[in-house]
Amino acid sequence: MPTDARILSPDQFLLTTLIVRLAVIATMATMLVRFGTFRLLLQTERRDWPDRVVFILALGIPLTIGVASRVLLRYDALDLQLAGPFLAGLIAGPYAGAIVGGMVGLPPTFNGEVIALAFNIGCGFAGGGLREVCPKESIWHFSPFVFTDLHRHAWSFLRRFTVDWQIALIAAPVGLELLRQALGHRFGARLYHLDGTSTAITFWVVFATVLSVAIPIKIWNSARIEHKLQEQEKLLMTARIEALSNQINPHFLFNTLNSISSLIRTNPETARVVILKLSGLLRRLLRSQDQFVTLREELSAIDEYLDIECVRFGQRLTVAKDIAPDTLDTIVPSLILQPIVENALKHGLSNKVGLGTLTLRSRLSPDGTVIDVIDDGLGMAPEQVATATTVSIGLRNTNERLRAVYGAQHHLEFDSTPGVGTRVRMVVPAQAVGIDVSTT
Repeated sequence: MPTDARILSPDQFLLTTLIVRLAVIATMATMLVRFGTFRLLLQTERRDWPDRVVFILALGIPLTIGVASRVLLRYDALDLQLAGPFLAGLIAGPYAGAIVGGMVGLPPTFNGEVIALAFNIGCGFAGGGLREVCPKESIWHFSPFVFTDLHRHAWSFLRRFTVDWQIALIAAPVGLELLRQALGHRFGARLYHLDGTSTAITFWVVFATVLSVAIPIKIWNSARIEHKLQEQEKLLMTARIEALSNQINPHFLFNTLNSISSLIRTNPETARVVILKLSGLLRRLLRSQDQFVTLREELSAIDEYLDIECVRFGQRLTVAKDIAPDTLDTIVPSLILQPIVENALKHGLSNKVGLGTLTLRSRLSPDGTVIDVIDDGLGMAPEQVATATTVSIGLRNTNERLRAVYGAQHHLEFDSTPGVGTRVRMVVPAQAVGIDVSTT
């Protein structure tokens, strides 16, 4: 094969350089957005100077290294002098853009490119100036393909006489690149530029400059949207849990007030004791609004609830506990056991003739912490077991809370035999132990 068949022509080499340059800017933008600190900086449009300094260093250092590599190695694909400062100004403001422009302008200045420093600082101020005057969301909608809808933008301008910021955002890097081309032709080596040999090549140089600004914005905007969706999902989950929890508390209060109402006529003294116990429990609930607590705290709340029920049941109710000490620090949703205990007392033991026993049991297993609520009451038929989490308000909400917190890993099962009793088992997944108990 002839030697010249394996060598790229100057135009082909320039186009290859442009493609590699776009790959470099895309890689840099992707790597930066993987850092949590940088990703958080993109979420707000008003940044304090410490945040701006972080942004300047995160963007300016790799850009400066790229320009220095071009100066030393003569590899043009790493040089992003115009796009880098303009992008910094567009995202973080004119001073941030100017500082980044100064950083990337220093290496070529020492290489004899004396116009580079002033030109790059000007590009930073140009991007920052656009940021100051245009709507911030318009920046994140920046796209080089606005020209495909140019007729629509023109019609919108003629109809409303409003500035189309997408056109303005495109025009700025286009104008800066054309200015660089003109200065480069006028002053030669005093300002670095990719010199196209034809109008078509010049067009691709200008288009690549626009893409060098648009690609990072698209990548960072996708990260912004993803972050916002995650935050919205967390807020939705919290709201859902709070709503289900708020449904449980009034349900418990309603049942307790019914019990007090029935005791007032037959046993006023007992009714007074129940009211005192209820007020103590309500004060406890008002003091703590945590969505998650330790099992130790949950059992303490259950003890206060059972104090109320023991007054109502009298000697008919016996409470037994078999709690493994190594489970007490397990994190569980707040008030998750109360509806289960309430259901056992109301449907299992209240109508039983004679004595009844309620047993609370916990142990560790490979799947997590197993918590059982067992009663030796009336029990349920198989068809009642199948509909237990849909008929009972408390159990339905408990099941929904577990589903909301643990997803597909949520586990609430019933095992009941008529005339023998019922066991309700809840399994807290092992990986859920690390949930922050202060989550609200």
